[in-house]
Amino acid sequence: MRQITPENLEDFIRGTALLGTGGGGDPYIGRLMVAQELETCRAIDILDPDELTEDHFGVSLACMGAPTAFVEKLPNASSMIASMERAEKELGRKFNCIVPLEAGGINATIPLVVAARLGLPVVDGDGMGRAFPEFQMTTFNIYGADVNPFVMSDDFRNTVLINTDNAHRTENYGRPVCVQMGGIASCASYPMTGPVIRDTCVPRTISLAIEIGAALRSARSAGEQDVCEALVDYFKTSNPPRFATVLFDGKIQDILRETTAGFAVGKVRLTALDDPDTEMLVTFQNEFSRASIGDQTLAIVPDLITILDRETGEPITTENLGYGQRVKVVAIAAAENMRTPEALKVIGPRCFGIDEDFEALETISWK
Repeated sequence: MRQITPENLEDFIRGTALLGTGGGGDPYIGRLMVAQELETCRAIDILDPDELTEDHFGVSLACMGAPTAFVEKLPNASSMIASMERAEKELGRKFNCIVPLEAGGINATIPLVVAARLGLPVVDGDGMGRAFPEFQMTTFNIYGADVNPFVMSDDFRNTVLINTDNAHRTENYGRPVCVQMGGIASCASYPMTGPVIRDTCVPRTISLAIEIGAALRSARSAGEQDVCEALVDYFKTSNPPRFATVLFDGKIQDILRETTAGFAVGKVRLTALDDPDTEMLVTFQNEFSRASIGDQTLAIVPDLITILDRETGEPITTENLGYGQRVKVVAIAAAENMRTPEALKVIGPRCFGIDEDFEALETISWK
């Protein structure tokens, strides 16, 4: 059985920052929280999806809110456990494993913190394979898992229970509650048996995060190869392999960022280092959703877009982007179960207000 330990925690956090595609909250905070728990428990068990049986009963845990709010208002395990316990009371059954909702940012670490506190294993998989801004944007929902009961908790362990006829309505009802809770809410959702988790999740994303982090660290330590190119090379041999490419090499020229209706929304404009007349625009709603040069789209959701420090390869979240940073924009193909026709109805470009059809990263022709 794989484990999260003090020895691989840094790699895991670096990988989740990349899979967060600019959102998901500052991974530094998540690292501190997990490191504190590991001082006591020393290791957190990770369950491979193929190990899950009918006896496993898991809950998905995540924070709702704008990543910019996480800078001043930190999540905590106590409120997350309050949501989990309220869901158990509603269902009349105890959970014996935890399922990450998303693979990126602080929401990839919160399940580990709660698991360490309660002595439970965490499933090596999640419902997004990256980070997305809304709770219906999950493979759990896409492939038939029920979001109900959906429980939200604030810092004082006050809980709100929501039961709806679909996950999109849950998101719409829950977002105003989140705003009233101070911009961040601890949420328990998608209670599932082992077979349902296995059939609906994006598998082995915890392992993927560890391997991404290790690849970036090794390339930086060796100093023999561009770190971002080393990341692209890693994905050629990942399990399964994915297409990845460096889209742009430049510096941040301008950024518009605001927190509205519980989201961090905006756009960042970059200028190419080798040609100041060439500019890229990257838009985001919590996470990066579209990268373009002029009218040409180069990458678009659900494929992953991430902005990395061009020297260190460290992923930069939207709230930490700043004028003058020298960066590279890297795009990575999403998992196959995130690119199906049924998936694109829920996580495709039009779900983010982008009036374009999805085109797979590896098929886009550009110069």
